[in-house]
Amino acid sequence: MAKPNKKGPSRTVDIFCSKCKTQLFKYRKGGKGALIKCFKERIVEDCTKVSCSCPGCGQIFARETLIRGAPALKMVGGKVTFK
Repeated sequence: MAKPNKKGPSRTVDIFCSKCKTQLFKYRKGGKGALIKCFKERIVEDCTKVSCSCPGCGQIFARETLIRGAPALKMVGGKVTFK
């Protein structure tokens, strides 16, 4: 299976906790759809101290997984927002 497209169109978005609005990280997102998964190699700036846990309220917002052989975070529905 294919890995994430490194050369495709991407924009940098800020990812926030939906509960306390704390910034979690900056991410190079490709495409126009919702944020379902985040490949770790595309995270530009990580603001979390503990992986997959919000530094502000402690809410778990994702699960660590492998997608097509690449390490990624699978987002839990409704726990994050992006701009």
